[in-house]
Amino acid sequence: MTHVLPPDLTSLVDSGLLSPVRAATPVEAAVSDAAWLAAMVEAETALVRAQARLGTVPADAARAITAAARPGRLDLVALARAARETANPVVGFVKALTEAVAAEDPAAAEYVHRGSTSQDILDTAAMLVVRRAAALIRADLDRCAAALEELAREHRATPMAGRTLTLHAVPTTFGLKAAGWLHLVNEARRRVEALADSVPVELGGAAGTLAGYLEHAGTPGDDYADRLVEAYARETGLAPAALPWHVLRTPVADTGAVCAFAATALGKIAVDVQSMARTEVGEVTEPAVAGRGASSAMPHKRNPVLATLMRSAALQVPQLAAVLYGTMLAEDERSAGAWHAEWQPLRECLRLTGGSAHTAAELLTGLTVNAERMRANLDLTGGQIVSERVAAVLTPLLGKGPARALMTRASHEAADRGTSLARVLAADPEVTRHLGPAELEALLDPAQYLGAAPGLVDRVVGPAPEVPDRAAA
Repeated sequence: MTHVLPPDLTSLVDSGLLSPVRAATPVEAAVSDAAWLAAMVEAETALVRAQARLGTVPADAARAITAAARPGRLDLVALARAARETANPVVGFVKALTEAVAAEDPAAAEYVHRGSTSQDILDTAAMLVVRRAAALIRADLDRCAAALEELAREHRATPMAGRTLTLHAVPTTFGLKAAGWLHLVNEARRRVEALADSVPVELGGAAGTLAGYLEHAGTPGDDYADRLVEAYARETGLAPAALPWHVLRTPVADTGAVCAFAATALGKIAVDVQSMARTEVGEVTEPAVAGRGASSAMPHKRNPVLATLMRSAALQVPQLAAVLYGTMLAEDERSAGAWHAEWQPLRECLRLTGGSAHTAAELLTGLTVNAERMRANLDLTGGQIVSERVAAVLTPLLGKGPARALMTRASHEAADRGTSLARVLAADPEVTRHLGPAELEALLDPAQYLGAAPGLVDRVVGPAPEVPDRAAA
């Protein structure tokens, strides 16, 4: 039997059922239909206040419009359905808003949307949504950064296997891995902050000339257009735009780019955690929450759910950002379709990235690191993980070619015999002629071949803060 959702419940369809990475996270509310409607109200009322500030709309009318313009008075579902007739939600919104104002102050109603156009309002509303979502994303990235700095410092010299092309390569430290994650998160924070500080208002009128605003203003002076943009920017808290950007979609493309970088930076962390959390690896564990990670079929499993959600976002956001870049191909002075194609991908970019950042903060603040398992994994190859080091030491003694050939032969023999590299090398007269047992043992200790890893951690997190000497005090 097929069950169809009743029409009056259509607003509940997109509740995150198929997008758990952002379901119930703070960004969900910040980019919801209700949030967009509130931003449209804010854009519209800010415009009339800006006009009143410049004396081209009566101050009483601006106050009346602002007082009457309450999102809760507008029927969100009705506006959405009305948008099918006009291809954008602003036309029906302006009609409903005008009626709401007229019910309280008929004289003020004529100043609603005065000289404006749909795209001015929706683009400005979009930037208000972007700025608020960016603030939430930045806050969660700050939490990620704090957790990663702590992990990097604590595990600055904790040895683990470095892996290339999925196989053990040479030793590294978990601190360096965490520092690498932190470097990406810091770059994402910088980009998100720059985006939030730069998103602009849109003010262009019907075709980007501001003619309607100027005509309604009468003869306010040659610089009125500039002053109106500045006043609108002050009222909204957004940046002033040098030009109307109806078909110059840099702010939208930039938002997509920033989201794509942030989501994939977090996705890199996710894939590393997934690899390290494998049963046979066991180097990290996600924070334990009752019921989380349960399998519907296998009672023993606790899946890496948080990393999985982050990875899912990282795979989607760049493709959505590509749509936003595609909409830069906007024809003429207003586009028939490219502008309209932005709205949903823009919202998805924000809420998937915001959901991932919120999830990452939970993951990283509760990540369990198993240093003992890292050390045990270092020993899996019986010393072969430091074959590069031994070859480097033997090179000046035997020559580059002979040293590499010896180590290749010894490594293969150790693998074939299922024994340690140390045992094979200890039986090779070419080696023992130059290296004694103690030297060989030291050379084959993975923890002693970390290269510059600890120092590289310091480049990212800085030196450890000094702890006051309480005894001396």
